[in-house]
Amino acid sequence: MTSPDAVRAAVGAVVDPELRRPLSDLGMVGDVTVVDGIATVEVRLTIAACPKQSQIEDEVRAAALSTGVGSATVSFGVMSDEERQALSDRIHGGRSPEDRFGPNSLTRVIAVTSGKGGVGKSTVAANLAVALAARGQKVGLLDADVFGFSIPGLMGIDGEKPTKVADMILPPVAHGVSVISIGMFVDPHTPVSWRGPMLHRTVRQFLADVYYGDIDVLVCDLPPGTGDVAISLGQMVPHADVLVVTTPQATASDVAERSGLVARQLGQSVIGVVENMSDWTGADGSLRTMFGSGGGQDVADRLGVPLLGSIPLTPAVIAAGNSGVPVVHDSTDPAAIAIEAITDVVMKTAKPRGNSSLPLSF
Repeated sequence: MTSPDAVRAAVGAVVDPELRRPLSDLGMVGDVTVVDGIATVEVRLTIAACPKQSQIEDEVRAAALSTGVGSATVSFGVMSDEERQALSDRIHGGRSPEDRFGPNSLTRVIAVTSGKGGVGKSTVAANLAVALAARGQKVGLLDADVFGFSIPGLMGIDGEKPTKVADMILPPVAHGVSVISIGMFVDPHTPVSWRGPMLHRTVRQFLADVYYGDIDVLVCDLPPGTGDVAISLGQMVPHADVLVVTTPQATASDVAERSGLVARQLGQSVIGVVENMSDWTGADGSLRTMFGSGGGQDVADRLGVPLLGSIPLTPAVIAAGNSGVPVVHDSTDPAAIAIEAITDVVMKTAKPRGNSSLPLSF
């Protein structure tokens, strides 16, 4: 005879798909009974219209059945406002961006920047985040390109919305990455026309209020140029690492250098340059050069940092941008191979974090 405690333990181990913690740790398991081999489990959702309710139901039922009961019924309740606030405070609340992602944080912040638009910066950011997640890293992806947001489309989650629990925002997860973008809050066909203070508040809220989970890396896709968003992120996360993206042509590389120089002025560390839209060899053996050559190395030399790699502009890159499946999933494509190599180098540039001494005396 399976006991209610055995069912409760199995159900409590189910991980909430948004909060990424066991249901028992979140206080989401209510009454559990077992009568004549039939288990009845109450799950208390954070909100009434929980977008993951059906997934939770399936996983809770499977967990209950794994204990040997003949059948399992899952019922749902909803947390009170006080319970939601207590949950938010317990796992996320109260800390500023400086606390959450400062020098003593265990989370590394990588800002992907460029001097001008149209160089594929967002493609690099999205694929880097997915490649890091595939290596076992827990990754968040912040789309800070407020005026030209494209991360939801690149990650295949156009139309998905975050879930709000008290003061906490739970971002959608795509390709193993927690993703947030202003595109999830506004009509995608309506232009965002905000001035500096509003942009600053948005960046701060995305850093302070969004619960990415216990992540190892936060990849930030910055807007092109050296304006308000780059400055705000630099002020809040001055210890961030910066990846400069350029195309091979001279007009793009000249401007790309400026974004790296501004990052340094803000105290951030430029870890390297990525040359995007580089030449590539077609199946017929011919070399395809779209935007010239040498721009990435030129920027790297002027900034005194390494060129981490060159990503060719293959047809698969274009198709991936339209499909919402990052090209890094195509292990045979030259662009994916280049991104994988760049990701390996980026991981090697990580500095030790969270090494502050404990306040102990002997």
